[in-house]
Amino acid sequence: MHLRLISWFFIILNFMEYIGSQNASRGRRQRRMHPNVSQGCQGGCATCSDYNGCLSCKPRLFFVLERIGMKQIGVCLSSCPSGYYGTRYPDINKCTKCKADCDTCFNKNFCTKCKSGFYLHLGKCLDNCPEGLESNNHTMECVSIVHCEASAWSSWSPCMKKGKTCGFKRGTETRVREITQHPSAKGNLCPPTNETRKCTVPRKKCQKGERGKKGRERKRKKLNKEESKDAVPDNKGLEPSRETPEQRENKDKQQQKKRKVQDKQQKSVSVSTVH
Repeated sequence: MHLRLISWFFIILNFMEYIGSQNASRGRRQRRMHPNVSQGCQGGCATCSDYNGCLSCKPRLFFVLERIGMKQIGVCLSSCPSGYYGTRYPDINKCTKCKADCDTCFNKNFCTKCKSGFYLHLGKCLDNCPEGLESNNHTMECVSIVHCEASAWSSWSPCMKKGKTCGFKRGTETRVREITQHPSAKGNLCPPTNETRKCTVPRKKCQKGERGKKGRERKRKKLNKEESKDAVPDNKGLEPSRETPEQRENKDKQQQKKRKVQDKQQKSVSVSTVH
């Protein structure tokens, strides 16, 4: 009888040791899965881990995984970082990475800024812009082609020739216009902004002051030419004499002597007439 009691005692003791060992191993597995799980985490985390960072976030915050070396750390932020878009679910607010060619995005199907080498068009990142559009290398977007635009022509100017409006019969007249819209890279080029055509007017004589600089110059040359003609004696068939200064001086002296002789003769004639 005593032997039976002792054997049952050892059986119960072994069973209790087995149950204790199972509970201890379960606890170790839970600690390996979530080591140092805490409800008092910093930085907006609702629950966190020393190894994995944030495991869940406080209300209205976004959960995002940041890669540090070979491991990812959970972080809770008020808004998603550049290159991510946020989605709110009933149990979690999550940041998801944009597509590979997208720098910033609104959601997985709508990009707001493309990475270098791509052009943004209707939320998509394209290698080349569609037909009818051109690439803007400053904004990196596909934009509409802009053609050149010009204002209406001005009235024709007065008929002129060499800057004057008189002294001629045939001249030219001009009209102009302004560029109101410059073209883009693929737009149509701008048309000419001035136009000239021939014109005919009744000839009228220029008034004083209307001759202009060239007219005054021609008049001065004409006057000089006429004066030079008057100064030259009419010696047709004779070679013009070339006198030296000494010859001109001797000639003047002879003329003075001649005038003196003539004066003396006149005086003698007047004396004889008195007697």
